Amino acid sequence: MAEPFKQPIDARTAYCAVFGHPVKHSASPAMQNAGLAALGLNWRYLAFDVDPADLRAALTGARMMRFVGLNLTVPHKLLALDMVEALDESARLWRAVNTIRFEGRDRQGTWLPIQHFDGDIAPPDKLRAHGFNTDAEAIVRSLREDLGIELQGKRVLLLGTGGAGGVAALKLAAEMVGELFLVNRTHAKAASIAAEIRRRQPNLKVQLDYPRGEVDLTINATSLGLSASDPLPVDDRQFSLRQTRALYDMIYRPAETPLLAAAKSAGCRTANGLGMLLYQGAKALEIWSGQPAPLEAMRRALEANVYGH
Repeated sequence: MAEPFKQPIDARTAYCAVFGHPVKHSASPAMQNAGLAALGLNWRYLAFDVDPADLRAALTGARMMRFVGLNLTVPHKLLALDMVEALDESARLWRAVNTIRFEGRDRQGTWLPIQHFDGDIAPPDKLRAHGFNTDAEAIVRSLREDLGIELQGKRVLLLGTGGAGGVAALKLAAEMVGELFLVNRTHAKAASIAAEIRRRQPNLKVQLDYPRGEVDLTINATSLGLSASDPLPVDDRQFSLRQTRALYDMIYRPAETPLLAAAKSAGCRTANGLGMLLYQGAKALEIWSGQPAPLEAMRRALEANVYGH
C-alpha cells in the first residue's frame, strides 16, 4: 500500500520523473511516491515516454521547469552520458547515467540541489544536470539478498551489455568474479565492454560467447521478456538453462518472465529485478533529498504494484 500524501498538489509542489521508452510498465512512480509521502515532502514523481531522439530536449525542459531530479531507464542511460553538465564518480566509473539531480549555482559559485533555492533565497544564476549511477551497487545487493550469491570467484553469464547490462558487466568484474561470459546482440558493444574490463582487471577471464559447462549465475540484462511475444534472450542451441545454478532477470514486470519460468523448470534458483529497482530507486531518492530513504515503505509499494499484495 502506497503511503498517502498529507497534502494535495499546490503551486509549491516539486517534481521528479522517470524517462524511458517504453515506460508504461514502470513501477518507479508507485515506489518513489510512497517514499516521498513517507518523508513528508511536497514532491510528486511522474513517468514520461521519451523517444531517444528527444532526450536532450526533454532533459533541458525538466531542468528549465526546475524538476528536482530524474531517473533514466531503457534506452537512455548511455545517451545521457553526453547530455549532462556534470558526472558523479559513479557515472564515470560505471559508464552510464540512471539518476540525474538538477542543481543551481549560488552567488558564491557553489552548486546546490535545486530545491535549496525555494523560498526567499536568491534564485540560482545557472542550472545544471548532475548525472549519477545507482544501478551498480543495487544489483550486487539484490543478488546477495535475493539469491544468496557472493560474486567473488563465480562463473557468470551476462545476457546484454547495453545500459544496465554494461554497468553490470563492469561491476561484476570489480567484484572479482572468476570468469565472465558476455553475450550481446551487437557484438561490437560487448567487445567494447570486454576491452574495458581487461583494462581494469587484466587477470579476469572474460569471453564473448556462451560458456561450456556449468555457470553459477546467469543474468538477463536485455529487454526481452517485457512483452509476452518476446523470444527468450538465451540461445538454447548454444546454452541450456540446466547449465546455470541461478538466474537473475532484471525485468520485474511481468513478475515471472518466460525466462524465469523456464529457469525454474530447469531447477534453477531465480529472482526478478524488483530488488535492483528498489535499491537503485532508494539511492536516487537519497541523492535528491539528502535524507535516508524509507526503504520499507518503498518496498511495500513496489510489491503491491507488481505482485498485487
